[in-house]
Amino acid sequence: MYKLKTNSAAKKRFRKVGSKNKVRIKRGKAFRRHLLTKKSPKRRRQLRAGTYISDVNMPAILQLLPY
Repeated sequence: MYKLKTNSAAKKRFRKVGSKNKVRIKRGKAFRRHLLTKKSPKRRRQLRAGTYISDVNMPAILQLLPY
């Protein structure tokens, strides 16, 4: 069988974490790139932290990240 290609956009945005039988996918939060002056310091601080993708999107992202 041929090797599957990893989607380049997905590998830059998502990272697999966890063990083999319980995989979670970590992502960065949106709205952190520009127009930061109007956002409160609390909001900017909370946007720094990563989060996990929802269970609904898990099958689609796992297909983009086969390895």
